[in-house]
Amino acid sequence: MLKTPPLSLYVHIPWCVQKCPYCDFNSHALKADIDEVAYVQHLLADLDSDMQRFAIDRPLYSIFIGGGTPSLFSSEAIDSLLRGIKQRFRHGDDMEVTMEANPGTVEAKKFAGFAEAGVNRLSIGVQSFASDKLLKLGRIHDSQQAIRAAKIAKQCGINSFNLDLMHGLEQQSVAGALDDLKQAIALSPDHLSWYQLTIEPNTSFYSKPPTLPEDDVLWDIQEQGFALLQAAGYQQYEVSAFAKHEQVRCRHNLNYWQNGDYLGIGCGAHGKITHGESDRITRTVKVKHPKGYMQEGRDYLDQIHHVAQSERSFEYMMNRLRLFSAFSQADFEAATGLPISHIDGALATAVNKRLLQQQDDGWQITDLGRRYLNDLLTLFL
Repeated sequence: MLKTPPLSLYVHIPWCVQKCPYCDFNSHALKADIDEVAYVQHLLADLDSDMQRFAIDRPLYSIFIGGGTPSLFSSEAIDSLLRGIKQRFRHGDDMEVTMEANPGTVEAKKFAGFAEAGVNRLSIGVQSFASDKLLKLGRIHDSQQAIRAAKIAKQCGINSFNLDLMHGLEQQSVAGALDDLKQAIALSPDHLSWYQLTIEPNTSFYSKPPTLPEDDVLWDIQEQGFALLQAAGYQQYEVSAFAKHEQVRCRHNLNYWQNGDYLGIGCGAHGKITHGESDRITRTVKVKHPKGYMQEGRDYLDQIHHVAQSERSFEYMMNRLRLFSAFSQADFEAATGLPISHIDGALATAVNKRLLQQQDDGWQITDLGRRYLNDLLTLFL
């Protein structure tokens, strides 16, 4: 039987100064002033609709404000949003509230205001400290602004901050990638997201691909980068996430990877809700374009999908195998509502191929399994 997991909330703010060529998120270049008050009102109305639709009466575990560039909004708008959300839910005093931020000078000045509004964790999209790489990535900040933003984040009352960094950039050498990582480590964030640039459909890079490093260079970057992070005291707990200690791991993302529930409000936001009593998992997608989303009288819901039992094993593994901790029979059965025997054959094959290792407390992905994660996941289709 399905077990009802913790509930998080994702809030999408879709506007950016300009669209980055690698970005496949639902973001829209800013062409006029944003009516912040109206958008916040629509977000809260969207939340009310979801709470009524799914009869939500559960405590809220975490909030994540993503985009787009949420830090384009004023601290007053974020304060109004967070007050409205918290009035609708029971929640702990230490609930994690993350907000994505651009390291540009204007946004960095707002950090103290965001902290006063209730944001206690910032995720700063640095991507690189090399000026030529930032230019090719379409970023509007420079390395000095990124460094300054990190320093302000440490001083503004935020409990924790993350630096978001890419590697495997156009014509990037091993030395260049490691220089980026060393600069990030020198700023002493308690959390780092470090991941390889991938070319996604429906992006500018997909139609005009950059020249990326060869596979052997990418492998050297990863191996040496992981060693550098470990030596600096960062523990890898997920494919691309590194934390100085367990308390600063991103709770919101952990809830995703552990197959938790989340409401998604805002343009194009995705949600997932478990109905334990009816053995059903529901996924939602909201209207993507701001004009349609903010159209008076229109339903915010664009798509709703009930996840078939035949899809649940793959969905569970696609999320759970991102984590470096073992998963158990009880974890699998609570999240999917299926007996572990449903995947006995796939588990045996994965263990035989040394992609998973069986332990007393369950199954642990191996180094080989992480390297060939897509091959491992196909076993559960």
